[in-house]
Amino acid sequence: MGNTSSMLTQYDIEEVQQHCNNAFSQQEIVSLYERFCQLDRNGGGFVSGEEFLSVPEFAVNPLSQRLLRMLDGLNFKEFVAFLSAFSPRATVQQKIEFIFKVYDSDGNGKVTFNDMLDVLHDLTGQFISEQQSEQVLTKVLEEAGYNKESLLVMSDFVKILGSSGLKMEVEVPVD
Repeated sequence: MGNTSSMLTQYDIEEVQQHCNNAFSQQEIVSLYERFCQLDRNGGGFVSGEEFLSVPEFAVNPLSQRLLRMLDGLNFKEFVAFLSAFSPRATVQQKIEFIFKVYDSDGNGKVTFNDMLDVLHDLTGQFISEQQSEQVLTKVLEEAGYNKESLLVMSDFVKILGSSGLKMEVEVPVD
C-alpha cells in the first residue's frame, strides 16, 4: 500500500476498511485509492500539504491551514481514516472526535477560549470584529454551561455536540 503504483489487494481493502471502522464500502475505498494516487504526484505513498492544496475545494476552505496540520504526510490508510469522519456511516462520536482535533491545534487534549476564537476567526475572516467574535463565543459557552476560562476536553465536546444532529458528509463517487 505504500507504493501508489501498485494496485490494492483484497487484503489491503479489507485492512483499510477495518481501520476506518467500515465507514466506507470496498468500492468507495478503491475510488479513494485512485484519488489518493492522483494526489500523490511523486508516487511516494504519502500526500503532502502542497498536494492537498491542489484540490480547489480544499484550497478555498477557510479551515484549510488548520486541516493541513492534520493531513500533511498521510499514507493511504491514514488518508481514509481522516476522511472517514465525513462518511454517512461514521458515528456521531467519530465526527465529534474529528471536530475536537480541528479545535485542539496543539494536540494537548484541551481546547481553550483562544483555540475556539482562532477557529471562529478562520471561519468568519474579517466579517466580524474581534470584540463581536469574543461576545458571540462567550454567549455560546455560557449557554452550554462554560465560561472563557474553561478548558474543554473531548467529553465536553461530546456533551455539547452529541445530541445536535451533527451532519458532516461527503459523497465518494464510485465508478
